[in-house]
Amino acid sequence: MISKIFGFLRKKENYLVYGEQGGISTTMTLPEGFNPKTDHCPMVVLMHGFMSSKKMHPIPELAAALAREGIASISFDFNAHGKSEGNFIDMTIANETADAKAVLKYVKGLSFVTEIGFLGHSQGGVIAGMLAGQLENDPMRPKCLALLAPAAVLKDDALAGQCMNARYDAANPPAYVNVMFHKLGRTFILAAQKLDIYGVSCRYTGNVCLIHGSNDKIVPLSYGERYDATYQNSVLHVIEGEGHFMRKYKDEIIGIAVDFMKENLL
Repeated sequence: MISKIFGFLRKKENYLVYGEQGGISTTMTLPEGFNPKTDHCPMVVLMHGFMSSKKMHPIPELAAALAREGIASISFDFNAHGKSEGNFIDMTIANETADAKAVLKYVKGLSFVTEIGFLGHSQGGVIAGMLAGQLENDPMRPKCLALLAPAAVLKDDALAGQCMNARYDAANPPAYVNVMFHKLGRTFILAAQKLDIYGVSCRYTGNVCLIHGSNDKIVPLSYGERYDATYQNSVLHVIEGEGHFMRKYKDEIIGIAVDFMKENLL
């Protein structure tokens, strides 16, 4: 009886977008006073990191800051994250990229949207970069791209048999690895070992803003520097003393990202 009551009270998610693993939970943030029936504005697709969600820093702060400058945004939970459907053990870079592409397709169908930009943090940065590269010659190609501490280290970690504090046999990974109460699947690991992260990402020729903390212990600055060397039109902003989660100098970081979007989308 109690479970039935709580099941009744629990708000059912109304999904507007579906990916390979099911419904994708989305949140759209519009500028104050914006009327989607009569007004027009650009939109940024915001992509969170590994084991994060659209409700976790820096995604909500970025959405609010963009809205104040007249730029809409859509944030979403990748499969098996937040309120999206799917099992974490089945999550891969490929199906997260498919999630992002599904959200992009939805955005492209909105009549009030003019230009579109991508912004990703950590693993979301890898997804944003690779999807932009895949879409270089596609009508859905984003106008610009911002990557915050993009976690290309995930490939090297998979090759080394490690993820955060978890260790495993990289040559023969188990069915899953326990990572902070999440089951990271063998499929993710084996696919990550073969990813051509920079090779795919560098196909994108639009303007790229890279933001990386000098004190990032999860994704060392060298990864941001390699992205910068890979792209044709990128600027790397090194935030001295900042870590991976970008909380110490968050106002500066959000300011850089939003200014970049204003310059390229408005």
